[in-house]
Amino acid sequence: MKILLLGGTGLIGKQVLLSLVFYPQIKKVIVWARNSPSSSNPNVPIEVVQVRFEDFKVGKVSIPEGIDAVFCCLGTTINKAGSQEKFKEIDYEYPLLAAKQAKEKKIPGFYIITAMGSDPNSSIFYNRVKGEIETELRKLQFPFLGIFRPSLLIGEREEVRVGEKVGEFLGHLIPFGLLGLKKYKPIPGEYVAKSMIYSLLHDKPEPGVAPIVKIYENDVLWEIGKDHSF
Repeated sequence: MKILLLGGTGLIGKQVLLSLVFYPQIKKVIVWARNSPSSSNPNVPIEVVQVRFEDFKVGKVSIPEGIDAVFCCLGTTINKAGSQEKFKEIDYEYPLLAAKQAKEKKIPGFYIITAMGSDPNSSIFYNRVKGEIETELRKLQFPFLGIFRPSLLIGEREEVRVGEKVGEFLGHLIPFGLLGLKKYKPIPGEYVAKSMIYSLLHDKPEPGVAPIVKIYENDVLWEIGKDHSF
């Protein structure tokens, strides 16, 4: 099984690469990134292709043949992007371009990280953009579309995200499970990465069956992420 990973230098993308040692079914990973990822895995062949998504946008690069699934871990914040327009380019335009090309290549599975609260009708710009990309991906009718909606992420990043640091602090301070708020508990990026791989290995569309869209909410990501036995 060969996957294409978009966003291999981010929190979840790096965790995908680190987690592959547990899953011998995955034989090769092609990583598209602006810079070489710091994470690697001696047990799985990893090919890093330095891609500027501006080039992808104008057709200078394309998804290779023989890919079984695309993992889209692209994502930023409005502060880091610098504007709402740039944020939407990274979190909406690029994933949609990749998805359309993957559909043309007849790749059976597309797996994307969005966010808890994704809603195309949301008054919150961030949640609205995440909901809009989910809506557009549904229209492409992949045999399998996996949507992963984590709460605030916990883990080491190259840049500091204040909101996530606050979420990490609250995650240690507040007993979310005891309060019935497990769905909202900040989650390690590792758990989200493992949930994506779990879905790849277990959510198998049947030939001739209608396209499947499966949404993994935060509480389910927690349950899968804690289980290393699958």
